[in-house]
Amino acid sequence: MIGPLATGLILLSLVIGIFSLVTTARNRAMGRTLLVALGVLELGLLVQAGFVIAALVRGEGPAETATLIGYLAGSLVIPPAAAFWGYGERSRWGPAVIAVAGFAIPGMVGRMLQLWQGLP
Repeated sequence: MIGPLATGLILLSLVIGIFSLVTTARNRAMGRTLLVALGVLELGLLVQAGFVIAALVRGEGPAETATLIGYLAGSLVIPPAAAFWGYGERSRWGPAVIAVAGFAIPGMVGRMLQLWQGLP
């Protein structure tokens, strides 16, 4: 895994989560800004996944490979699912779904970093 990329993904995801909470508090529907931000987050997660898969193919990686792959797959599914659900829900609760996703991704990426570094 690339540490600086993972840090950037965590920060971007937290910003998305906070922005989504503000949008929810203002009683607004999800806008184009959140949709684009989720797209950028997904692209970053795909880049990180590419590096992780390449390293695993080379024989590098943690002892708990299955757990890492589970977190990796989950982190790749969350942003598109949140975008679909958030865009479909035209009330204030659409951005609330995005906020949940925005706060879930940092935990998943952080856990992948721990696994990659061999921490329990």
